[in-house]
Amino acid sequence: MDKIILDCDPGHDDAMAILLAVGNPNIDLIGVTTVGGNQSLDKVTYNARAVLEKAQATEIPVHQGCGHPLVRPLEVAADVHGETGLDGVELPEPTRPLDQGHAVNWIIETIMNNEPGTITLVPTGPLTNIAMAVRLEPRIVKRVKEVVLMGGGYHVGNWSAVAEFNIKVDPEAAHVVFNESWPVTMVGLDLTHQALCTPEVQSRIDALGTDVSSFASGLMDFFREAYRNNQDFVDPPVHDPCTVAYLIDRSVMTTRRCPVDVELHGDLTLGMTVADLRGPEPSAEQCHTQVAVALDFDKFWDLIIDAIKRIG
Repeated sequence: MDKIILDCDPGHDDAMAILLAVGNPNIDLIGVTTVGGNQSLDKVTYNARAVLEKAQATEIPVHQGCGHPLVRPLEVAADVHGETGLDGVELPEPTRPLDQGHAVNWIIETIMNNEPGTITLVPTGPLTNIAMAVRLEPRIVKRVKEVVLMGGGYHVGNWSAVAEFNIKVDPEAAHVVFNESWPVTMVGLDLTHQALCTPEVQSRIDALGTDVSSFASGLMDFFREAYRNNQDFVDPPVHDPCTVAYLIDRSVMTTRRCPVDVELHGDLTLGMTVADLRGPEPSAEQCHTQVAVALDFDKFWDLIIDAIKRIG
């Protein structure tokens, strides 16, 4: 069973990632940490707590993290996620108080207090908290099992022509995370744009007939409309749960090992995740980064629908 820390900025697709992590028996979601991204820090922190409430998982702690990027002003994605960050659904009032202690400190303490190689970091928002943690306590790098993040793209951008939102809004933090020696799997837009919530998929969610399935379907209704209006998608790509799905079943996607770095200086290319796909694929000993390439669509959605069904 994978012990994961989900570092997120809910967000409709972050909410789906939480539901998948809670509802799958092979994932031990030991904590959720929040970061300013899709909306302001207070809003996304409330959303994380409310989604856990909806999923009947109030035993999972939520720690609030960094509200702004390392050196840049906060940019939010209100066009995609609305004014609350989770527009389109009614959120339950969280019953568990927000846990005390800054997310960055909690991440460090949790990694240092667990056996090495047992904690996986799953960031699905800007990488501010993770970069801060590794700068504050560099020893966590050797203790983390792996980092599986949603962000970037080796051919595709969305917040600019070449850069994805999570990386673009805090490129300095992303640069720190990609350049540490821990194993990094970049689940970027090239992969997540294959994870479309089609009407057929959504009808399967609706058919479960539960409170949580209605909630998930409501998330997808808003997300579909937002993507049609803002990014010219017919069906919305559900980015963030792809990271969790990969940890449940590696065969849900194929990956390609290659060096990846983050552009910090280009006027037109700031935040671009530059993947060097030239030549033969390097070994894990030669290269600590890999990118997700192709999704098993049916296997991915089977995992999500099974998780929603298990939550009940």
